[in-house]
Amino acid sequence: MQHSEIVNTMMANDFFSQWLGIKILEQSEGACKLSLIIRKEMLNGFGIAHGGITYSLADSALAFASNSKGRKSVSIETSISHIISLKENDGIIAQAVCETETEKLGHYKINVFLENDPSKIVVLFKGIVYKTSKNW
Repeated sequence: MQHSEIVNTMMANDFFSQWLGIKILEQSEGACKLSLIIRKEMLNGFGIAHGGITYSLADSALAFASNSKGRKSVSIETSISHIISLKENDGIIAQAVCETETEKLGHYKINVFLENDPSKIVVLFKGIVYKTSKNW
């Protein structure tokens, strides 16, 4: 399977990412770029986006990027730093890239930034995936 077929298949079966309104902007082997618009029901009691929303966007980017290399991969460790708060109607983009990899592990960096100002980093996310022996 080609990387685009893998990502499209994953997205077709990923009802949570669909519910979030995630759109695939770019995809290549070991990388992807996703977008999302913050909706009212994504806000917490402070009137800003719940941290789980940006976490979920970055986690989806990790999943799509790591699996696009052809082996079924699952996250085993992630971390997130929230830099800028988000409000309703803010557009954000997550860009995932493979930093390093071994036969069994992949280390990915995912930056989430404002759609209208890519210099404004909203979230820094790191993920390590375990690459199973199963191919797509």
